[in-house]
Amino acid sequence: MSQIQVTLLGTNGWFDTHTGNTPSVLVQAPDFDVILDAGYGFAKLDRFIRGDRPAFCFLSHFHLDHLIGLHTLAKYQFQHGLTIIGQPGTKWALDSLLSPVYSVPLTGLRYPVHIVETQPGWIEGLPFEAQALPLIHSQPCFGYRLQIAGKTLAYCTDTGYCENAVKLARQADLLLTECSQAPGTPHNDEWPHLSPTEAARIAREAEARQLVLIHFDPTQYPSLEDRIHAETEARKVFSSVTAGRDEMQFTLA
Repeated sequence: MSQIQVTLLGTNGWFDTHTGNTPSVLVQAPDFDVILDAGYGFAKLDRFIRGDRPAFCFLSHFHLDHLIGLHTLAKYQFQHGLTIIGQPGTKWALDSLLSPVYSVPLTGLRYPVHIVETQPGWIEGLPFEAQALPLIHSQPCFGYRLQIAGKTLAYCTDTGYCENAVKLARQADLLLTECSQAPGTPHNDEWPHLSPTEAARIAREAEARQLVLIHFDPTQYPSLEDRIHAETEARKVFSSVTAGRDEMQFTLA
């Protein structure tokens, strides 16, 4: 069984600060690379990959903190092209964002970009198994479950607590989920997000093996020390928890 390397490229939500960039996660499988979301952490990709393998980018939703890193696509050379997977409307959203005068359009890149707009369920045509399910957020948002080389990784952000997050994380080797809300923060039902204990509840109910907290709102977590407090609170509910930081790496073997 081959190992999988997971690198947190961006662990902030909303905007970049000294604590980190906006969300992006690199998953290096034996024969291809997977990128989860494309906040400004996406701009660090060339520090970890050469672009000489097939690459697949999953987008959760269209809020700018999950897309803005695509502005840097022009600096990359994906030799096998790039496949971008997202909800219906992804092509329209990216054509609107990545267009003159704002950025280089997808058609102006040095390599082909293939956009797959998927419905909820298992996604066909990929060299690994992937499932998308809707989460609870202010705008339509997908969470993903990836099954690669005998390992399962779940990615759930942005969301409040919901059954689909539990389904995606069921017995996952690694659950990456958001932690926007600081402990004790009142809920905003119009803009759902997770607290540390709610994220841990999902991991516990799903019987996941490991939980990594990401997407920290920098207004609620202004320092990395604040993230440690979130980790401590989450461990009261689920023991195997790590508060993510940019460039932190995990190996699934």
